[in-house]
Order: sequence, then C-alpha cells, then structure tokens
Amino acid sequence: MSGDSPSHARRATIRATHPAADLVARALAPDDTESTAVTADGDAVVCRVERPTTGGLRSTVDDYVVNLRVATRVVDRASEHAAATDTRPNSTVDTNTQTDHTDTT
Repeated sequence: MSGDSPSHARRATIRATHPAADLVARALAPDDTESTAVTADGDAVVCRVERPTTGGLRSTVDDYVVNLRVATRVVDRASEHAAATDTRPNSTVDTNTQTDHTDTT
C-alpha cells in the first residue's frame, strides 16, 4: 500500500483467526497489490485494504475474503493430510475428523 495515500481514500482492515495464521498469510501474500497488505499477528491474519472509491474497496474486500476462505481450507486440509499420513512410531492420529464443506459458485 502506498504511504502517501490521499485523505479521502477508503480503508478496511479484515482480521481472521487461524491456528496457522502465518502460513495462511504467506499463502495470501502473492495476491498483495498496491492497495492490499496481508500480515500475520499471532493467531490472526490481518489484511489492510485501501482504495480510492467505495466500490473499489468493496470489490477488493470481496476478493480478499474469497481468497482467505480458500487459503484457510487448503492449510486445514494439508494439516489433516499430514496428520493422517504421519508414520512416525508412537504417533497418534485422529481418524474421526468431521469436515464440513460448503461450495461457493
């Protein structure tokens, strides 16, 4: 994001908690633009968005939320897969994991 933004710029900060916030933030970072910045703060993924118009802000926030949802699902599934395929001696694996899934189109 530009440090010399006009005072009339529209801004939003989105915070979402996740146990692997750093990993989720890194997954989202390639999508950063001049108007967005994603970081991890403890267990929170924080995205700051700044756009010159309300419509642009709304569009960017909407895109970010979709990307956030995908990134958290990928990180969650990768963690589940890693746990299920852990072949180290004396490891425990929870095979009764309930996964809820909702598709968006």
